[in-house]
Amino acid sequence: MSLKFRAFGAAATLLACFLVSFGATAADRAYKEGPVSIVSSIRTEPGHFDDYMAWLAGPWKQGLEAEKAAGLILGYNVYMTAPRGPGDPDVYLVVTYKNMAAMDDLDAKSDPIYEKLMGSQAQQSQANIDRGKIRTVLGSEMIREATLK
Repeated sequence: MSLKFRAFGAAATLLACFLVSFGATAADRAYKEGPVSIVSSIRTEPGHFDDYMAWLAGPWKQGLEAEKAAGLILGYNVYMTAPRGPGDPDVYLVVTYKNMAAMDDLDAKSDPIYEKLMGSQAQQSQANIDRGKIRTVLGSEMIREATLK
């Protein structure tokens, strides 16, 4: 009987040491995970830069301001850049969320906002097709801020 208790005690001690060392490792990191941003790379069609910027200043901004007021996003930014070649963006769109969990069920939370601002899903799809005539989405990526301690 005492051998079983010793074996159990040794196993419990090893488990406790493992858990403590795991916690200490995470606490020793020089950073913590911060907000998450979606960065979209956009290339406007020749002669349509101002048209696209007007759309961003209108419906795009209205939608994101409504998302911000609803607590869905922390903020958003637009960055202009000089493209180095024909396949490079001239605009970056950045939308920032509190964390990865903030994107859970995002469509269900944001659909009512955009239906109110831009109409039905069919109307939104048509507007997206029309916008495709003045810009090309080159891609998007998700980045996470590393907040240094």
